[in-house]
Amino acid sequence: MDTKTVRPPADDRSSHSGAVSSYHARTAHRFEAFAQGPESLDWDAQPAPFRHYVGCNTVDLPRLDTFDSTHLRRGFGAIQSAATVQPLDLAHLGALLQLSLGLTAWKSFGPDRWALRANPSSGNLHPVEAWVIARGVPDLVDGVHHYRPERHALSLRAADAPGVEATPSLSIAISSVMWREAWKYGERAFRYCQLDVGHALGSLRYAAAVLGWTLAEQRQVGHDTLAHRLGLDREADYPARRQPTAEREEPEVLLSVGLGADAPRLDPVAVAARADEATWFGTASTIDPHPMYRWPVIDDVATRTRRRDGTPAPDRSEQTAIRPNVTPPDQGPAVTDLILQRRSAQRFDHVHVMSRRELRTVLEVLDARLPVPFDVLPEQARVDLVMMIHRVADLPSGLYLVERHNDTDTPSRLADTFAEFSDLAPIPDLPLRELRAISPQVLKRVSRTLHCQQDIAATACLALGMVVPLESALKLDPASYRDLHRAAGLIGQTLYLVAESLGLRGTGIGCFFDGPVRESLALQDQGLTTLYHFTLGKALDDPRIETTPAYTTQKEPTA
Repeated sequence: MDTKTVRPPADDRSSHSGAVSSYHARTAHRFEAFAQGPESLDWDAQPAPFRHYVGCNTVDLPRLDTFDSTHLRRGFGAIQSAATVQPLDLAHLGALLQLSLGLTAWKSFGPDRWALRANPSSGNLHPVEAWVIARGVPDLVDGVHHYRPERHALSLRAADAPGVEATPSLSIAISSVMWREAWKYGERAFRYCQLDVGHALGSLRYAAAVLGWTLAEQRQVGHDTLAHRLGLDREADYPARRQPTAEREEPEVLLSVGLGADAPRLDPVAVAARADEATWFGTASTIDPHPMYRWPVIDDVATRTRRRDGTPAPDRSEQTAIRPNVTPPDQGPAVTDLILQRRSAQRFDHVHVMSRRELRTVLEVLDARLPVPFDVLPEQARVDLVMMIHRVADLPSGLYLVERHNDTDTPSRLADTFAEFSDLAPIPDLPLRELRAISPQVLKRVSRTLHCQQDIAATACLALGMVVPLESALKLDPASYRDLHRAAGLIGQTLYLVAESLGLRGTGIGCFFDGPVRESLALQDQGLTTLYHFTLGKALDDPRIETTPAYTTQKEPTA
């Protein structure tokens, strides 16, 4: 396909870029007011956290505790090295999905009960839905399957017409039920959906690495074609009682899985043809029968950031695979354990001090050149970090610039921005540059204020903001708005797991005052902004909350 002819005309790109910039400004939190959202929430009428399709055959997947999965246990420090390529069968497909998108526990407090998942989500609302497109997998019909995390099962949505291809293949797709986030967060929800997609990409990449598999985004398959392949454009299959947009799903990402070789490149024409020839089954369950609000700006920004078929593959020239010096191979906690035990901290010990060694480990696994998980989304290399360090041994509290390329001999891309604060001398033995020393009391107060008065930003050992060149990126491609948010979520997923490996916990923060943050970091005149913030520290668990296993031993009957 001729990729030179598929870009929107320049005037369309300019119009879309301007509209996306306006959306970002419109949905900023300010000291004077938060972004527009619902005036009240009825928690008893929360959107359904799980979707299923009535009238589809469902196959229960093997869980990690139902077969010998000891061969999948790899130390966190060894995840960057090549692993034995596992066969494509139901057991290992189940492992991929359980370790990336499955449930990890149930929590309960009084009459309330909620699920935790391997992929974290803003407000634990989980807009992400996952799809499997399979061919030649034993005991699985060729076609499109919807993943049901609450049951760890696949429902056949479309059976493909018989083909002549003999090679087994696997693709994973992600869509978003944007209403789940909009129900609580209003107009800012599109941002959070993209952050959640980034977390899902990270969780999928880590799970694939455990299996010796690789992932490659199929960006040349446009959003409309992906929607067609997944059946998301079949309006009759998504009935709505009141508001159609509350029931619809937004196509997000298509990933091709590599099994011992590079992941194959998919042809958009062939992808669409498969959907046309397939036999479809099922009707979507209801997400929200009585939505109280509408946020048209979310649908508008989604439309303006979609890509067409034939989009060129992203530039990976900034990324060179390296092997970090984190921990010796096969030592340290197993990645599978870290994934299943990952939690978001709700409170931090306000006196715990992170060691310098622990901070060095965190910074090493954030190196932009690492293949896992960063090779799944090249835009992550455009994300820099500014860190508010509260309590790290042998480091004064203050503001620091993180060098994600881990090369302190090369000036940071943000060095000119922060030159007024200091000469940006590197910290010995750490890929950090000190920007400004700030007293602990002042830093604690400022950090809490900037993060919507949230204590976790002030009581953590450190908080950080993910800085991106949003203005220049949008001028080139409005769809980069999705990519940069996803890149931030991808980095957040890495922070969650490295925190767990150190006996610490992390928490992603999507609520911060956009303008004041830029002013505090001197970003307002540089075309730079922060898209996502994160905290790390020693978590304090609430003993009143009960934890129970993610899955019972008794399987539900097939629907």
